[in-house]
Amino acid sequence: MISEEEARTQILKKVTPLPERTVRLASAPDCFSARDLVARLPLPAFDNSAMDGYAVVASSCRKGARLRVIGEQPAGPDRGLRVGCGETVRIFTGAPLPQAADAIVMQEDVMREGTEISLNADVEPGDFIRRRGCDLAEGQKILKKGERFHPATIALLASQGFAEVGVGGQATAGVISTGDELVEPGAKIGPGQIYDSNSALLNALLKRCGVSAKSVKHSRDDRESLHQAIKGGIKNDVLIISGGVSVGEHDLVKETLRELGAEIEIWRVAIKPGKPFLFGTIEQCLIFGLPGNPVSAFVTFLQFVRPAILKMMGAANLNLPQMPAKLTVDLTNDGDRVHHVRGKLEHGHFTAVGRQESHALYGLSQSNALLRIAVGESLKAGEIVDVQIWD
Repeated sequence: MISEEEARTQILKKVTPLPERTVRLASAPDCFSARDLVARLPLPAFDNSAMDGYAVVASSCRKGARLRVIGEQPAGPDRGLRVGCGETVRIFTGAPLPQAADAIVMQEDVMREGTEISLNADVEPGDFIRRRGCDLAEGQKILKKGERFHPATIALLASQGFAEVGVGGQATAGVISTGDELVEPGAKIGPGQIYDSNSALLNALLKRCGVSAKSVKHSRDDRESLHQAIKGGIKNDVLIISGGVSVGEHDLVKETLRELGAEIEIWRVAIKPGKPFLFGTIEQCLIFGLPGNPVSAFVTFLQFVRPAILKMMGAANLNLPQMPAKLTVDLTNDGDRVHHVRGKLEHGHFTAVGRQESHALYGLSQSNALLRIAVGESLKAGEIVDVQIWD
């Protein structure tokens, strides 16, 4: 049995990023940039008005002054207007600034009578003007290699004229759930049987990583069924098998994988929940054997599978987001494994939720954060700790 840190390090050493690809900008959200991206244009691209109002020369303006309106500049093509002393141009938000104008007077601060306005406020140079490049300079870095494309990033790139971008490769995944006790949701359930929740859980977690499972299969607790399921699953970049990786007589995953030529790199990790964890490879496919208990499958996915998939898809940051939080209760780890406590982060406070047992799916469903407690560590209520956020 190895430590959580050793397991993660060994797994990530085996991961090779997939070849990059080019996608339309609209398809880039939640992908990872394959290269550094820099601004092609300043933003704004020209001096423009921040308000609906009147463009003026500030030195000719004072409260009570009257100015002659010589034209109008809406948002759109620059009409090439020029403002002189004692003159003004009606202007609208986003419209290019007329030549010689150095301030905008808000329409609320003037009284218009025909072709003249009178000022109800003093004017300073620069009032309500957006200067060229004040938001973004040409050549400024927009996105670093490995960073995720967020909706706001997509908008910024569109403003720069990007129609396509290079992103990391698209990983494929297969999911296999094992166990004679499992029944597909919607089917009739018999005595001693349970509905298969792990397949739904893992498929949802994969989607959060930007991956849709190519295949989701159920295998009975017999070698032939498992053999066929695994043979189909290893056609993907990643294969996740839930259940069957412990030491019982019906836990057949490890031996079946070896029969198919898999190299088993890791078996059993000092983590709670999730000790019966397996990692191996068959050719180019990464194989993760997760415990059958849903909370154990959830925790091991986040700690081991998620970072591997993100690295494969070109991400630079493989960690879950972390936030400081104040503990609401005392927590102690008296066990011999690192314990990931499930709980709720709310208004800066972390509270452990529900039964902290590997089968307790309801408590997990009410949680949004993990607190890692080292072996022998005791934490007191009111203490500030770092928690991992997944939702």
